[in-house]
Amino acid sequence: MTDSLPDLAGQRAIVTGANSGIGYFTALELAKRGAEVSLACRNADKARAAAARITEAAPDAAVHAVQLDLASLRSVRSFAESWSTPLDLLVNNAGVMYPLRRTETEDGFELQMGTNHLGHFALTGLLLPQLQAAPAPRVVTVSSLAHKQGPQLNFDDLQMTGGYLAPLAYANSKLANLLFALELQRRAEQAGSALTSTAAHPGLSSTRLFSSPDGMGSNPLLRALATVSTKVLLQSPRRVPARPWPRPAPRAVPTPAPACSWSPAVPRNPPRCPARPPTRRSPHACGRSAKS
Repeated sequence: MTDSLPDLAGQRAIVTGANSGIGYFTALELAKRGAEVSLACRNADKARAAAARITEAAPDAAVHAVQLDLASLRSVRSFAESWSTPLDLLVNNAGVMYPLRRTETEDGFELQMGTNHLGHFALTGLLLPQLQAAPAPRVVTVSSLAHKQGPQLNFDDLQMTGGYLAPLAYANSKLANLLFALELQRRAEQAGSALTSTAAHPGLSSTRLFSSPDGMGSNPLLRALATVSTKVLLQSPRRVPARPWPRPAPRAVPTPAPACSWSPAVPRNPPRCPARPPTRRSPHACGRSAKS
């Protein structure tokens, strides 16, 4: 991964969930390449500890620890409002997987959909002006091949109140991640924006996603097994392969058109998009503005 990164001196990046796993090593490599990196984590103490480890490994790194709880839209808005400078890179990485029981976010959304997708959706929308102010902004959303387990989003019960299956809820959140990344790129192109939106599948990696007490690790036995087995069976998050980083040629950023802007307000039950209904072969997220 490190060989594919260019010199990032002078660029600003935000990585969510950067206190451990893939987020931590992403932040570390970005910092080594000269980027000013903000570690946006729910636990501020863990974020500060991660920032200290990065500074120890890269003494010249510019690293900041910032509190951000993606399961709280209030926290997301507060974080976004505190960011006033141009933003070159946003890595939507944080996530939760397989809580044994249906759990809700502060705002009443199913925890996996609310954290993995809706929190990042709102964060990206609120930071869009800062992204558009950068010469060649990029949004990377970490999805997963697990999205194939959820072939179509059920907009009539997106929060799975009618019957909860943790693996399906996770798959739905990863499908939503992927659809969001694709739609954001489509709207950016339509608006003539310099923004690039990509999605990534990191593969099965030994991260705290498997042992987090908010997810699968809420079961003490599974948490203990995951702590040991993932290190043996899965790849290290440090070694996650990556495609070469294609840096887009800087170009003038026009005034953002309505096609590349939206309200981050998320309805509890998003309506179906009448213009392009989803099918089993080609599911999609509703592309209507929340203001319409």
